[in-house]
Amino acid sequence: MLTPPAAAHALLFASGEPLEKKQLAALLEIKEEELPVVLQVLTASLKGSGLTLLETATEVELRTSPEAFGIVKKLRESEFARDLGSASLETLAVVAYQEGATRGEIDWVRGVNSSASLRTLLLRGLIEGKEDAHDKRRIRYSLTTEALAHLGIARASELPRAAELSTTATAIIAEETAQAANDNAA
Repeated sequence: MLTPPAAAHALLFASGEPLEKKQLAALLEIKEEELPVVLQVLTASLKGSGLTLLETATEVELRTSPEAFGIVKKLRESEFARDLGSASLETLAVVAYQEGATRGEIDWVRGVNSSASLRTLLLRGLIEGKEDAHDKRRIRYSLTTEALAHLGIARASELPRAAELSTTATAIIAEETAQAANDNAA
């Protein structure tokens, strides 16, 4: 069994984004008043590890430490130096032809997890994520103006066979969604 500081470390790492302190305490099954001690122990254990905790009044996040800046910068630069791989190009195509897609939709079309490809495209400024209007818990990714300029088009509808592919993809997704709803109801 993990100690509360070790469990907090795992949760913060897995989330990849700030967690509310209230939520973190609940996940750790401790009182909110005990959380500062857990975070203090975790902070001490992270010394010299290249990671640090960032805290606001209501949130906490695991990030790389300022001392790791140089090495992390090299990683980011190497990511930008490479061409986009086929996985990232597929992901970009799904976002472009759908004129916006959630990670679940992208994963469904590609048949694999697209997290790394989405991260690469976000880092390069080719896509942006905004709250999905239909489900506020999801992010809907869309092309940026940078991506449109790179592709030499003014809007996604100018992509080759855009109308045909978008209509077909929308119909398939609607059919699959209806089938999943029927399966869940049964």
